[in-house]
Amino acid sequence: MRSKQPKRTSDPQPSHQTTTRKHRNILYLALALTLLVIAAAGWWWTRPAPAPNVRQADTASHDSTAKPANPSVPQQAQGTAPPTEKSAAADYVGMQACVGCHAEQAERFTGSHHDLAMQESTDASVLGDFNDRTFTFGGVTSRFFRRGDAFMVNTADAQGEYHDYLARYTFGVYPLQQYLLALPGGRYQAFSVAWDARPEEEGGQRWFQLNPEFNGDEPDKAFHWTGRNFNWNLTCAECHSTNLQRNYDPVSNSYDTQWDDINVACESCHGPGSLHLQWSADPQQLSPEQLSRKGLTLNFDERREAIWQHNPQTGQPERSIAKNSETEIQACAACHSRRAQLFDDNAPAQQLVESFLLSNLDQGLYHADGQIQDEVFVHGSFVQSKMYDAGVTCSDCHDPHSLELKASGNGVCLQCHIAAEYETPKHHFHESLAGSQCVDCHMPATTYMGVDPRRDHSLRIPRPDQTVSLGVPNACNGCHEDQSAQWAADHLVQWYGDVPQGHQQFAKTLHDARSGSQQSPDALLALLADEGQPVIARATAASLLQYWPQPEVLGDVVMALRNSDPQLRLGALDALESLQPITRWQMASPLLTDPIRTVRVEAAGQLLDIPPDQVPEGKRTAFINALQEYVDAQQANADNPSAQLNLAVYYQSRNQLALAEEAYQRALLLDPYFEPAYVNLADLYRASLRDPDGERLLRSAIARVPQAASLHFSLGLLQIRQKQLEQALVALAHAVELEPGNQRYRYVYAVALNSAGQRKQALDVLNKGLELTPDNQQLSGFKAQLEASPE
Repeated sequence: MRSKQPKRTSDPQPSHQTTTRKHRNILYLALALTLLVIAAAGWWWTRPAPAPNVRQADTASHDSTAKPANPSVPQQAQGTAPPTEKSAAADYVGMQACVGCHAEQAERFTGSHHDLAMQESTDASVLGDFNDRTFTFGGVTSRFFRRGDAFMVNTADAQGEYHDYLARYTFGVYPLQQYLLALPGGRYQAFSVAWDARPEEEGGQRWFQLNPEFNGDEPDKAFHWTGRNFNWNLTCAECHSTNLQRNYDPVSNSYDTQWDDINVACESCHGPGSLHLQWSADPQQLSPEQLSRKGLTLNFDERREAIWQHNPQTGQPERSIAKNSETEIQACAACHSRRAQLFDDNAPAQQLVESFLLSNLDQGLYHADGQIQDEVFVHGSFVQSKMYDAGVTCSDCHDPHSLELKASGNGVCLQCHIAAEYETPKHHFHESLAGSQCVDCHMPATTYMGVDPRRDHSLRIPRPDQTVSLGVPNACNGCHEDQSAQWAADHLVQWYGDVPQGHQQFAKTLHDARSGSQQSPDALLALLADEGQPVIARATAASLLQYWPQPEVLGDVVMALRNSDPQLRLGALDALESLQPITRWQMASPLLTDPIRTVRVEAAGQLLDIPPDQVPEGKRTAFINALQEYVDAQQANADNPSAQLNLAVYYQSRNQLALAEEAYQRALLLDPYFEPAYVNLADLYRASLRDPDGERLLRSAIARVPQAASLHFSLGLLQIRQKQLEQALVALAHAVELEPGNQRYRYVYAVALNSAGQRKQALDVLNKGLELTPDNQQLSGFKAQLEASPE
């Protein structure tokens, strides 16, 4: 059984739920059982959400036809100093070493969200009311009080016992502020009761419960504030402090987390500053390359001498100098994106391409049209925009030190767009201020963490017609909640004479792929090939081709694997998921020497089931090296249960079952509610002829996480193997009940019902599934098979 590399993006659902893959053309229950592949560990690839609810500040040969001028993730961030043998290593020196020469920038930085990202708890920094105030939610009463100079919280632990906890640090500042509570082992937990920092007249100045859906009268213990989902060291710290080192010790299961600046200071973006100080004091000691960069790791000079000017031929603003690098956007995206940090080796200013994997437009993170759904932190939406394609960078709109917009209201847009054409009812068709602001229509907001509205940066044209046809949201009905989407769509046609299309043209393709309603891969292939569409959408299409492993698709996948953009190569690697080992090797092995480390790691992850001694000798060294990088990535994240699961998958693929079992157990030690580890460990027991151990494990897991559909599904499959069909039907039915939209569960349940002689009930299950996804080929195919067969 092949162990599969987990998805690169975090599962958007809470960690007690699993999104399982749909498998096509499964005709018999025996075959269905073989498809219980070791569960993916995408749970850790990027920030788990909504669980943490911590304010996070916020990659072969290549296709020569790909557009080189504006790569979404270039191989080397231009403006970045590559290391040389003669180059001295740069060290972090702290913000105070910068202030003397850069007073103006320091003044603008002071009081910004980066400046206040994390602070020691003092009378000046704490906004919440600690004057012996209480807050009750879900049967838990928390008391906020002072003990001398200390800020304290008395609240319940995971077992319901009350203790006093030191609130040592503040986390964030506005519109809410959280507090980091000290726990043993160097752990700090972001408390799930936060302070609403908004003015009282806006509903603020109060304590409130984050994630109320998980912390009510029937709380989900996987989301208790003491668990790993709220652990600052693991899930939040890297983006709130400068040069953070987690320093996790797996032997003692403890942390000694350190930083150079407690907040997001100068060197978080500019990189370590010691050589810049040396440049100013004794430049002769630097190499010519370092001298050319004033000793800086990164030069943010992409906008130097570039201005935006109106092109009278096109009627659109144009950049006077074409943008040909990504330094600034990469530096920002290291935190302002939904991504995974694979390595913890402090690449200069966190170069995105070497240490991080960006999420695609995955279900649960983004709506099918690319609008933000979960907390995705700006970058993934911005790279979908025409503005990004035109060369707009973050600092065109935001002051990089104060983080404020460069102008208020429509002014930030009117830096480039002509007011006479856009700031007029002839364009926006609104007479009042509300609805006439550019952001109202083109950057609608979604509220996260209860009180924090964040704007979509894909800068799209409202499409209420797609709300009607695809169920995605639209900006019009975000304001006109009392009207229908059809009403809004009709108004747009009345105003403009037709349906405005906009730049993003992939909504139906992704919607149909997600729902299983596509009858061929043609639409996905067309999107993959369309260079006019955002790379992130094309990479998503490549990834979704894993459900279409037909030979006629593979040529397009090979072309994507050779594309110059690493995000597209990474998406194409996903498409190899269900191919036979020899085919996967032929397609993925060239990427084992890819110039981008993350691509090499992902290529190795696709080939875990292939023994190195069975590959051609000329490729063996590259394979072994890439496998080591894969293991290094997991070990760099040893405090994450998903990394332990990945290690277990690696060991299991090499038949090192004792090491695999140990890694699964360590994952469960880190998070006893981490259901993929239960599923995988039970499958290891199956492969070891230890199904009784697997059954005991699954039953104990269900007792702990009763709402986890994947656990009931796994138990049902185990019971089928044990010829306990009646009990299996109960477990499979429970899985479908918990996740009615999971058509794989529904299909296997229908197959089991039919095997038990319950054909009518099987058809009922299939029909209910087809009501949810009318074009699902797997369900409709099995239904036709049952209806065509004799009673």
